Amino acid sequence: MLCAVGDLIEDIVVQLHDDMQRDTDTPATITRRRGGSAANVAYFAAKISGSSRFVGCVGSDALGDSLISALASHGVDVRGERRGRTGSIVVVATPDGTRTMLTDRGSATELSTWHDDWLVDVDVVHVPLYSFSHEPIALACRQAVSAALAQGVLVSIDLSSVALIDHLGHDAVRRLLQTSTPHVLFCTRREAEAVGVSAHDLCGAGLVVVKDAEHPIRMFDAAGGEQAFPVQAVAHVVDATGAGDAFAAGFMTRFSQKQPITQCVAAGRDLAARVVTLAGATLESE
Repeated sequence: MLCAVGDLIEDIVVQLHDDMQRDTDTPATITRRRGGSAANVAYFAAKISGSSRFVGCVGSDALGDSLISALASHGVDVRGERRGRTGSIVVVATPDGTRTMLTDRGSATELSTWHDDWLVDVDVVHVPLYSFSHEPIALACRQAVSAALAQGVLVSIDLSSVALIDHLGHDAVRRLLQTSTPHVLFCTRREAEAVGVSAHDLCGAGLVVVKDAEHPIRMFDAAGGEQAFPVQAVAHVVDATGAGDAFAAGFMTRFSQKQPITQCVAAGRDLAARVVTLAGATLESE
């Protein structure tokens, strides 16, 4: 079972029908969905395998109750803490699929403890870089990674955002990766460049998976191997929100089953291709 540690918040997805018009109305379709990178990964993993776990701090409010209930209805075991208010992200998606995110994480950064019993039945711990951005959740995540490695549980980290890397600092992110030694590191080409990850410098990871939009997925391993996997264009992109989370969930689910790398990539790629045809990080059309 995959366990993702981080945010469970509300995504308010604003799909613009045309270019944004300043100081007047802009037609749009607005959808509210469950969001947060870690919660998205847990959701997608549960849709593939039937169950997963999410650990985080969720607001002690009606919105938090609703989001937890929705996540649990898809087979996700929700653990962690409840306090404060639940956060929201406004995702503005343009007609070409580009997205801009306005973020208010609420109490999501306030996870203050890690309990090793949250690793029961877990074979993968997945942590987005977002979860290392603030204390006390960063300490809880470092404890989660340490406990997972000590118990032989696979660890994956996603670099999440170039802006976040810039905020934390190139050197700080490199130190985090070198001390965490994740089995798998997910990143986009721009994120890899921002941190200095390459085929010759995996920054402590056992395997690096580099996504580059419609360009081939590149993969580097600790033995010096390098592979490329083609990406087929999606005919009608509605919203790219959650595509990277879907890829990580699909890849790590198969990776934990010791499936061939080609099947791990295919699982992630195919799931991401489905997600971008819908509004929000979901596989449901409604």
